[in-house]
Amino acid sequence: MGLGDGSGGQERAERVQTFQFGPLQGLGGALPHSASLQGRLPGLRVKYVLLVWLGIFAGSWMVYLHYSSYSELCRGHVCQVVICDQYRKGIISGSICRDLCELHKVEWRTCLSSAPGQQVYSGLWQDKEVTIKCGIEEALNSKARSEAVPRRELVLFDKPTRGTSIKEFREMTLSFLKANLGDLPSLPALVGQVLLMADFNKDSRVSLAEAKSVWALLQRNEFLLLLSLQEKEHASRLLGCCGDLYLTEGAPHGSWPAALPPLLRPLLPPALHRALQQWFGPAWPWRAKIAIGLLEFVEDLFHGSYGTFYMCETTLANVGHTATYDFKMADLQQVAPEAAVRRFLQGRHCEQSADCTYGRDCRAPCDRLMRQCKGDLIQPNLAKVCELLRDYLLPGAPADLREELGKQLRTCTTLSGLASQVEAHHSLVLSHLKTLLWKKISNTKYS
Repeated sequence: MGLGDGSGGQERAERVQTFQFGPLQGLGGALPHSASLQGRLPGLRVKYVLLVWLGIFAGSWMVYLHYSSYSELCRGHVCQVVICDQYRKGIISGSICRDLCELHKVEWRTCLSSAPGQQVYSGLWQDKEVTIKCGIEEALNSKARSEAVPRRELVLFDKPTRGTSIKEFREMTLSFLKANLGDLPSLPALVGQVLLMADFNKDSRVSLAEAKSVWALLQRNEFLLLLSLQEKEHASRLLGCCGDLYLTEGAPHGSWPAALPPLLRPLLPPALHRALQQWFGPAWPWRAKIAIGLLEFVEDLFHGSYGTFYMCETTLANVGHTATYDFKMADLQQVAPEAAVRRFLQGRHCEQSADCTYGRDCRAPCDRLMRQCKGDLIQPNLAKVCELLRDYLLPGAPADLREELGKQLRTCTTLSGLASQVEAHHSLVLSHLKTLLWKKISNTKYS
């Protein structure tokens, strides 16, 4: 019995041993996998935590850059404070100064600035949509905010000085226009427009504050161009000013790149720009109508009443239009008078053509022997506009027009800026393009 009990105990012990170890031996193939998985889990968790942390850090950095850049780009409040301070001191004057600084009837809305020195805002004035523009280079470059106002007063509103006669101011204005637009027979008439505009309060005399204000406005490239192109339908109309702050008609409807925030535009690759324009832009016939207006604008810039102008930043962001799809130039900041471009290039040292660039894309050839820039631009306005129109018009163009349109646009892009080609050849190419597009949309609702 004792032996039997011992044998039974041994059997029970073996059964317990089998129960305890049998299943583990049966899972012997899975054990190393589970162990290795458990071993890797802490490493995976660390990687995921690290990736999440990097994502949060990158996102925070982008938000910081966005808002720090936004705070530099959008400083309309600084502009208004500076302008109104000068107005209250009697240093400057203007047709909207009272509405801006005393009655507060100029409403600042969305910031549209693309550079810190040129503040651009959409706004509302007299129940009309307007664009507000003001330069604050001096204020932004000052070390302290308290120094901004006196420095602006000394630098920007320093001319004409007290005691200047109206005759001297007229001659001073004429000399300035000759230097910037060239020696043209039409300039005395433009001087008359400047003096008429300077009489903001319409009392038939120009005060020192009025003269200082209009002189400061003339230093703004876009204002000078708006003044020169006032008779042209494709430029925005001036509505009023105070010092060197001025209002124009509300910003025209733009292409998709123009509708994006200024900080995001450079981040989009050109292919995506074109795709957005094709997907979300106007229907092709409307684009054809806008393109005809753009070609007419090129004509306006070429040998207009006040000389020739060059488009030195030819991008879709500048192609705007009205509600009825008539072309409007969205921004004239990079349109420059021929005289100013030639003065910049004259005698300029260069090693390659890239050294002879005015603005973004007004480029002249480099004389490698003399190591000086030449005077004629490599690409005229029309050639650059045609390059733009290839991406703007060919996608979605009617099948019966696409081949001929592509051919004419290719011919147009090969035009050079040599003076010998500009007169007859450019006019012929431009006329053919306009005729081709107009035939397609004439006698339809799109015309």
